Amino acid sequence: MPRLLASIHDVTPHFESEVDALFDRLSGLLGGPRIAMLVVPDFEDKAPLAGNAAFAGKLRRWADAGVEMFLHGWCHRDDAREKGFMQKHMTAGAGEFAQLSREEARRRLERGRPIVEDAIGRPVTGFIAPAWLYSQDSLQALADCGFPLAEDHLKVWQPETGRVVAKGPVITWASRTKGRIASSLMVAAAARAAPWTLPNARIAVHPPDTTVPALLDSIDATYSKFMRTHTPARYADLAA
Repeated sequence: MPRLLASIHDVTPHFESEVDALFDRLSGLLGGPRIAMLVVPDFEDKAPLAGNAAFAGKLRRWADAGVEMFLHGWCHRDDAREKGFMQKHMTAGAGEFAQLSREEARRRLERGRPIVEDAIGRPVTGFIAPAWLYSQDSLQALADCGFPLAEDHLKVWQPETGRVVAKGPVITWASRTKGRIASSLMVAAAARAAPWTLPNARIAVHPPDTTVPALLDSIDATYSKFMRTHTPARYADLAA
């Protein structure tokens, strides 16, 4: 049966209440915590996970319940002086890994990974860059660091071998402008009309989605529709 891979991005103490709400919402829609969480070690350099025992404990309880945990950048912020088209137009300053050198990408990966793994008490499932944007050098750094899985907007792959284990676009929503809200609602509606076109359907939500009722309605409708045709699964299943 086709798989449904659900994820919550930008898991950080900065968005704790929004993440809690999304976890409860998706767990209800999916019949349990068959969810991946993308954890940011220090969101915008103002919300460190290290030293936050309460939030770390929450992450560990979720991981113990079966939630997969991914490293999601270091700070999520794109500090590049000259930004490319995707950085300028497809993300609000979140393409942290879009232009990093191999050395800087590896430094952030090696710095962030143990913080998340210490919190959850087990290895991370993989790495997903903020805004799904990678420089070529950061892709090499991922392979250097031995992450089991990685994801961009169009695929999931194994960094060390380059083997692609799932293809197809991520269904997600954007809340920062009326135009982005409208376009993401249209894309989600199109996906609901033809769920069979995505044998490995990846559906991702973000904390700001909770601020827009129309997006929450669309999220509910999309997960509910895919639950009729797909089985909730884990990213680790893709590598089997």
